[in-house]
Amino acid sequence: MKYLPLLISLLLCAMKVIAQDPGKISGTVLRDAKPADGITISLLRAKDSATVKLTATNKDGAYVFENLANGQYLISATAVGHQKAWSPVIKVSKEAAAVQAPSMSLAVLSKDLAAVTVTSKRPLVEQRIDRTIVNVEASITNIGTSALEVLEKAPGVTVDRDGNISLKGKDGVMIMVDGRPTQLSGPDLANLLRNMNSSQLDQLEIMTNPPAKYEAAGTAGIINIKTKKALTAGFNGSASIAYSQGTYPKTNEGFNFNYRNAKFNFFTNLSHNYQKRFQIMNIDRNILNDQDNSIMKIFNQVTTRISTGNAYNAKFGVDFFADKRTTFGAVVNLNARQMSSNNPNTTRISNSFKELETVTDAFVNTESDWKSINANLNFRRILDKKGKEITSDIDVVKHSTDNDLFMVNSYTDAAGRPINKADTLTGLLPQEIDVYSAKVDYLQPLGKDARFEAGLKTSIVRTDNNARYDSLQYGQVIPDLNRSNHFVYQENVNAAYLNLSTPLSKKISAQFGLRMENTNATGRQKTTVENFSRHYTQLFPTAYFQYKANDNNNFGANFGRRVRRPNYQSLNPFIRFLDRYTYS
Repeated sequence: MKYLPLLISLLLCAMKVIAQDPGKISGTVLRDAKPADGITISLLRAKDSATVKLTATNKDGAYVFENLANGQYLISATAVGHQKAWSPVIKVSKEAAAVQAPSMSLAVLSKDLAAVTVTSKRPLVEQRIDRTIVNVEASITNIGTSALEVLEKAPGVTVDRDGNISLKGKDGVMIMVDGRPTQLSGPDLANLLRNMNSSQLDQLEIMTNPPAKYEAAGTAGIINIKTKKALTAGFNGSASIAYSQGTYPKTNEGFNFNYRNAKFNFFTNLSHNYQKRFQIMNIDRNILNDQDNSIMKIFNQVTTRISTGNAYNAKFGVDFFADKRTTFGAVVNLNARQMSSNNPNTTRISNSFKELETVTDAFVNTESDWKSINANLNFRRILDKKGKEITSDIDVVKHSTDNDLFMVNSYTDAAGRPINKADTLTGLLPQEIDVYSAKVDYLQPLGKDARFEAGLKTSIVRTDNNARYDSLQYGQVIPDLNRSNHFVYQENVNAAYLNLSTPLSKKISAQFGLRMENTNATGRQKTTVENFSRHYTQLFPTAYFQYKANDNNNFGANFGRRVRRPNYQSLNPFIRFLDRYTYS
């Protein structure tokens, strides 16, 4: 029976996968009676026209939306110079989880040449040889939202209920802000993105197979969030406030300010996010006999989770224009978030005949306090009129998290009589992540459309994760040595890359890259006085090909090699309990 908690935890993990929303809508878009490639497709809720997801059609004019909750939806297709096409209302239900939408045809807009006013607006989605670009301001539904909510709507991106991000169904996505890795994952990454107001965002760069310029870590790819910088002279600013009401309210406020003259550009972004979330989980599990797979125990668990959080973000920066070709810059980004969660839950345990044996009532409280500071110094020098340039960055990032746990379990028999004594578990997990990095990049145009890139980067990451758990037994606090652990990890990565992009003909373009990374990692487990070290060098080639059949259709293929490195928060993870039987 000593393996029972672990077995139940594994079963819960499996159930999380099974419990994903099964809904799926697929369809096609035609233009001039032919499949239309690269068309922006929006999925909207029928009841309020709120955007749920975005994607783009492939070379066959096909699109698909997956992991949809039951409900009624609308689909729109948008292309420059064409009327927006709409689907009828589409219903996803338990009985019809996979729905084929009617084909949509795009009609060319008619033009009145007597008086023409031409305005330029960036499309919502752009397709490049090595990435998909989402222009955040091109969708009105992004106003007053957070960066995490913007990501939820991006093509190929899925964000689950806990804020975990996947790209085309794969975990392990690296999230970058202005080309710099956040070095965060899970709840801490979700906190950072909830802190960022959409008014700060310019573009999302979604790279399922990133070029050699970027880190090789992240088997699912990279999402680079590019923030705004004002280009107009003088004072300008904006403010936004958003309020939404579900079971509980949610607010998002933001303020941006910028002053620019011939020599300086000063900018500030401030934002606040308040959110209260409510969740009910019903978990049914069968514990099977290892010999014949017969049912031994039946667990029925009902959990209510109420979490409340406040997030704050402040960004301050300055650019100094030494001359027309030289810019020095400095940026400081501050983030903080406090989150409190209360989880009362009841687990009813029955035998194989479904006869109730015991009931466990648990109350779990978790408090999380997360702070982050990111300081950057940057330099850019344009070397000639053809666009040759060199850039460099120095970054210092510090993340600090305090997670506190308090859990009480009480036990009764089928008649409601107390059995055993209530047990109490407390946990403290302070976590520190420090990142120091420096890089230099060189860009040289080669003729009209080709260009060569090269660069060097070095980074040092140090994490200190100290998990301390105590139990209260017979009125005494006793350290829980089975759960407690103190782990210190340091990683140094030195990298160099080359990248060449060039047209091969009028219709075919290509891009080739090679990245080398030298990794030196050491770890020390202070609790058991164990140490390890690893030193290795790896090569990561990339190649892209794109064929432009016409103005409306592109075909592409790519190849790349990547590596999966550990999430620094997962090296000594904080255990999240529902009760003594269920944790992750």
